[in-house]
Amino acid sequence: MASQIQDRLTTDQDLLLMQEGTTMRKVRTKTWKKLRFFRLQNDGMTVWHARQADGIAKPTFSISDVETIRKGHDSELLRYLVDEFPLEQGFTIVFHGRRPNLDLVANSVEEAQIWMRGLQLLVDLVASMNYQEQLDQYQEWFQRGDRNQDGRMSFQEARRLLLLMNVEMDQEYALSLFQEADVSHSDTLEGEEFVQFYKALIKRTEIEQLFEHFSSDGQKLTLLEFVDFLREEQKEKDHAPDLALKFIARYEPSESGRLLHVLSKDGFLSYLCSKDGNIFNQKCLPVYQDMTKPLNHYYINSSHNTYLLRDQLCGQSSVEGYIRALKRGCRCVEVDVWDGPGGEPIVYHGHTLTSRILFKDVVSTLAQYAFQSTDYPLILSLENHCTWEQQRTLAQHLTEILGEQLLSTTIDGLLMDTLPSPEQLRGKILVKGRKLRTIEEVEVEEEEEELDKDDRSELDPDPYPVLDTEVQPESQELASGNKDSKKTRKVLTCPMACLLICGQILVHDPSSIPSHLPVHFLLQDCTTILCPDLSALVVYLRTVPFCSFTHSKENYHICDISSFSESKAKSLIKEAGNEFVQHNARQLCRVYPSRLRTDSSNFHPQELWNAGCQMVAMNMQTAGSAMDICDGFFRQNGGSGYVLKPDFLCDIQSTFNPEKPASPYKAKTLLVQVISGQRLPKVDDTKERSVVDPLVKVELFGVPEDTRQQETDYVDNNGINPYWGQTFCFRVHVPELAILRFVVKDYNWKSRNSFIGQYTLPWTCVKQGYRHISLLSRDGTSLHPASIFVYICMREDLEMDES
Repeated sequence: MASQIQDRLTTDQDLLLMQEGTTMRKVRTKTWKKLRFFRLQNDGMTVWHARQADGIAKPTFSISDVETIRKGHDSELLRYLVDEFPLEQGFTIVFHGRRPNLDLVANSVEEAQIWMRGLQLLVDLVASMNYQEQLDQYQEWFQRGDRNQDGRMSFQEARRLLLLMNVEMDQEYALSLFQEADVSHSDTLEGEEFVQFYKALIKRTEIEQLFEHFSSDGQKLTLLEFVDFLREEQKEKDHAPDLALKFIARYEPSESGRLLHVLSKDGFLSYLCSKDGNIFNQKCLPVYQDMTKPLNHYYINSSHNTYLLRDQLCGQSSVEGYIRALKRGCRCVEVDVWDGPGGEPIVYHGHTLTSRILFKDVVSTLAQYAFQSTDYPLILSLENHCTWEQQRTLAQHLTEILGEQLLSTTIDGLLMDTLPSPEQLRGKILVKGRKLRTIEEVEVEEEEEELDKDDRSELDPDPYPVLDTEVQPESQELASGNKDSKKTRKVLTCPMACLLICGQILVHDPSSIPSHLPVHFLLQDCTTILCPDLSALVVYLRTVPFCSFTHSKENYHICDISSFSESKAKSLIKEAGNEFVQHNARQLCRVYPSRLRTDSSNFHPQELWNAGCQMVAMNMQTAGSAMDICDGFFRQNGGSGYVLKPDFLCDIQSTFNPEKPASPYKAKTLLVQVISGQRLPKVDDTKERSVVDPLVKVELFGVPEDTRQQETDYVDNNGINPYWGQTFCFRVHVPELAILRFVVKDYNWKSRNSFIGQYTLPWTCVKQGYRHISLLSRDGTSLHPASIFVYICMREDLEMDES
């Protein structure tokens, strides 16, 4: 445990009271509210709870798992219970990842303040700990290993500690390490003796061998030797001399070494374990791409049914879904809105048993959290199922609550022949939804339509095919006119199938629908008539159904966007991959999960990204490899939620076909050597004697020809420092679209291998050379200090060059 935390535990009044313990009410639901005794442990890193003060306690959470502390007023659940508990006495502990929040109600405002201040202090202290402080938490391991708490560690206790640290070591070798550290010959380890034993356990032999290979004397790397290492092995090229000086100044622990510009073994290890030795290129972490291109030139981090925390049939709807998605960098959230009681629209998954929340609460949440993670534009995908009156309420809430954040007019001076850029839209929320077209807009196009009419009728007796029923519910256009009968008749010359596609009728009020039109026919497969107040808030992202690529090219505007189910989109990629690429170079599209995914599972987004689909909507509440790929891909570019597509996916004349990629896309060869692992966590913490048998799977995602995976052998009973030393080779045809994923698993010959950790990143962000990969949990949270050590090399594909 870091010394700063230890010092505060004995001096900070809040932390002292927290260590004594407090009885508070734990609130899970509107009906589950029970008293529990909470106490901060003496290590300052964990909070335990029991049913009563003298009851059997069990761990509740670790401080390192806590993201932030919220006041009671900011808790959705506690606000519902305001008649039972004063909000000032409540607070919420928000965890990293997808772990549910913990809502607590203290007996007084003062007690609530003590815990809020104390927890936030600890969270801040943990966040400020540097790498070495987190790595060298000797005292924490000593306390876990010292079973009888006598301040000394016997060899039997040391053997038990090895199991806790996830390694089963030969008894003779373990005894030799123990005796080497026991300089007092007391058959126990104390203080500095235990520190030496601990360091021996985590010794990096492979790093020492690497160091000695590049060092002429085996003791240090001279400046020239380190420059050569950075240039030749780390592929730093011309930057190597400057970087060598910077890294020595940053990572060499001895002052004399820094003055002489040499790097010791400890300094070399510190560099390789640092952010500068990480596989993710640090230059790709901030916003590094051109953000002045039109919106349709970017992949956009998108969420499906954002309000759901669990499944699609009975899951809980909550504003927490929006908070979590926005904190993950999501830039397109979805709202399914329906008529609610008392004239207030509600959000839920229609015709299911999912719970319901108020639309105005969702909008208030967006106003508060939309731009906390990034100030690039947020898209609100509005699935409107409300009647006329409640649509007006929708428009009112959007306008009044969002205020200046809401984009309600076009960007000054920008022609409507191109979409605005993320840079132009910073700090703005855009509504994506159905939009009415005025009679005047239709009449402008009438003359051209009349000229084409005869040609179309000769070529195709039925030029308006039936809509794709899979995507119809996502976006339909419906309107009807209230102009004079002559103009109305002109508009209605367009067949009904096309009216629903092109949206060429305007409705000002339900009563204005001409009497000669069969209203029930107009409204079939459509939720409601669109209100102009709401329509006016759709500026750049008008939702239109997809009929065919030819129809979209001839009839749709740059600001029109179609939605596709995953099955429809995948089918189109296989049938007309190049046309889909050109379509997505011209305008935006959104792809959403199949309705059969009632468990909120996800499809892999890579196949859709290959075709240039911008908004691939994910069920962000569900962990798994699909979300790992999504999170890993959007980790770049400042976590802005916008990633620039490759040039060949932005060209409307592109010849690229993701199913059959061909030249001039130059293939490359990727070499990955999986060397070793460090401090891997247990799969099952409850089983003290359970030790992992780790293996590493290297997965490459991209176009179908590039999607491959290879895995190492497993290492028996070693989670602390397993060594593999195996090399894999991948041929990558379209590296611009490739994504690399490393998965560490626990081998099990009886059943499926168990997940330990993973890390995913785009090819364009991979650093070559000897690199550490910091592992993430299934929820995407850090498993620090767990990592794997690899060597990465990319080179031009010789086979392709020869051909």
